[in-house]
Amino acid sequence: MAIAIALILIVIASVLFDILAPWHATPAASNWGSIDTTLFITLIISGIFFIAITVFMAVAVIRYRHKEGSRAHYQPESKKLELWLIIVTSVGIAAMLAPGLIVYSDFVRVPKNAYELEVVAQQWQWAYRFPGQDGKLGKSDIKYVDATNPFGLDPKDPAGQDDVLVKNNEVRLPLDRPVKVLLRSKDVLHDFYVPQIRSKMDMVPGMVSHFWFTPTKTGNYEVLCAEFCGVGHYNMRGHMVVEEQGAFDQWLNSQPTFAQTLTTAAKPSRDSLLEKGRQLVEQHGCSACHSQDGSASLGPGWKGLYGRMEQLADGTSVLVDEAYLKESILDPKARLVQGYPPVMVTYTLSEAELGALVALIKSLGAEQQGQSGSGDDLAAQGQQLAQSLGCLACHSVDGSKGVGPSWQGLYGKTETLADGAEIKVDEGYIKESVLNPGARIVKGYAPVMPAFAPSDKELDALIAFIKSTANAAADASKTEPGKQP
Repeated sequence: MAIAIALILIVIASVLFDILAPWHATPAASNWGSIDTTLFITLIISGIFFIAITVFMAVAVIRYRHKEGSRAHYQPESKKLELWLIIVTSVGIAAMLAPGLIVYSDFVRVPKNAYELEVVAQQWQWAYRFPGQDGKLGKSDIKYVDATNPFGLDPKDPAGQDDVLVKNNEVRLPLDRPVKVLLRSKDVLHDFYVPQIRSKMDMVPGMVSHFWFTPTKTGNYEVLCAEFCGVGHYNMRGHMVVEEQGAFDQWLNSQPTFAQTLTTAAKPSRDSLLEKGRQLVEQHGCSACHSQDGSASLGPGWKGLYGRMEQLADGTSVLVDEAYLKESILDPKARLVQGYPPVMVTYTLSEAELGALVALIKSLGAEQQGQSGSGDDLAAQGQQLAQSLGCLACHSVDGSKGVGPSWQGLYGKTETLADGAEIKVDEGYIKESVLNPGARIVKGYAPVMPAFAPSDKELDALIAFIKSTANAAADASKTEPGKQP
């Protein structure tokens, strides 16, 4: 009896969970609301079978429960029951398959007036191509892919000269205009997925798959890869911006054409060297793991990297110069930066290509140095060190709770330790916490921080950065309403 009651309760709880659950699909931002209807039909049919089978099990447990002296009736087969099971099961499966097949047929049957968009996937980034004024996309082939032609367009095809190339993770589309999406991959399996648009299709190397949709709502929608494509898969994200036709036309006209990129690549100047470096970054997917704006990522960020001292996984330090950068590209596991996994693959580049990449990283380093005033240099170095060592993964600088204490307003504060004692956060305590983090644990935090071995100069830089966050917190509190200056 208890088993039968449990089965009935499972049915009731499942139905109530589906009715009362707050997690529902967001409204479709395209014409594919029929996909939601298909999923709902599948859910209803599956639910009917689930309820019927579970209730039958509960009834069977009650009706045919064990009784002293009784024996089960032996019936090796029942053709009537088998026939009914075949009929009901076949009807249920057909009812679930038919709507999906109908919707899929519409999904790949493209209207004649559809605007073409090519999506090119590569570990771990997106790139896009639009037809130019002739309304046609040029031919492409893997044999044409190089540093100056990452899309692999045929340079001799006149139809491709005016193709518009978008070499970043954001693409824009006009409102209420059908779009035919052509999908191709340059390396491994990917899947182009925009949840709100209800768009999803695999991208197979050597094939061009397609579907179409019509954006019906303006907005910014996230683009995801829905097929595991390597260690940087989680970071393969982008954005699709749907806007009015006029705004889209203005944006599209600001993007370079294939012919313009070829002209830029032919100019023998420092700008062309940096452009070649950027093209190599796009071609090899470097930006998926190395940010250029100082944000945290899978590998060390390139902003301010050149000329910096980096802490390695073996405890030693190294100056990031041309030799180290070239070695890290050709043999990335030779000297690993502390706090980052050994996931970078080996690249075989020519000396000219190495020079272009190093020039790009140098330029980012120069920009960072130019932005830092002399009084803030030490704090800036501390911030870079904190990013390279992975400190900011556990210690926030905005006051939010993390694995470890937040650095905002930390310096000069009195903290309660796990043993009940209190301590003022000064330079001595910070140095001890970095070199021997298990010595004095702040109450409420787990003893999970590994020991680091930075130099005295690096410790001073870290302390300067932590001090700067305390000053920033104090300045912010003075400007809050109700606070006395």
